[in-house]
Amino acid sequence: MIQNTTRPVGRPRSFDETGALEKATQVFWSKGFDGVTIDDLVAGMGVGRPSLYAVFGDKRTIFLRALKVYAERKGALAAKALLSPPGVRDSITGFLRYAVESATAKGSARGCLLICVAPLVDDPEVRQYLQNAAAGGTALVEGRFRDAISAGELPSDFPLETRATQVTDLARGLTMRAQMGTPRRTLLKDAQEAADLVLQPRRANAGLEN
Repeated sequence: MIQNTTRPVGRPRSFDETGALEKATQVFWSKGFDGVTIDDLVAGMGVGRPSLYAVFGDKRTIFLRALKVYAERKGALAAKALLSPPGVRDSITGFLRYAVESATAKGSARGCLLICVAPLVDDPEVRQYLQNAAAGGTALVEGRFRDAISAGELPSDFPLETRATQVTDLARGLTMRAQMGTPRRTLLKDAQEAADLVLQPRRANAGLEN
């Protein structure tokens, strides 16, 4: 007699992993990393405790996974805002406007998980991930400036490395001001003026860049 050794197909998961991680983001956003318990995640993600541990891991692992999903989505949208406009002025304005609009979106907490929550987590892997994400954002802006120099939109001596850092610093500053309750209208106006500032020729800010 030949026995059937085929294993039964397991029950399909009744939840979407990415969707559950996005829900975890809201939990961490509302309570901070230290304030969140496994019970909070079970309730917020809509996943049973056994499935939560089996599929997602412990609280630290869940936070890292949620942070990466969040950062990838935000990064893609920020890159689109930066790279879609044909002119460099509109590109930088769009990048900063996106920072404001995402930080003040209706139905979500003000601010940004990467800027307002994750830096408070005392974990080397989280810190390294944040450093890599920040460096990637700066490099993206720097590349946009380099393209603008090649296209003749900016002078050849434009300090692109310094200004790229300034742009990402401005985006973080606008985001933190959003978390503190500054009105969206004010922040959007400031984003426009900030874009004008960082695009000034080197001679206008020579004393600031030495």
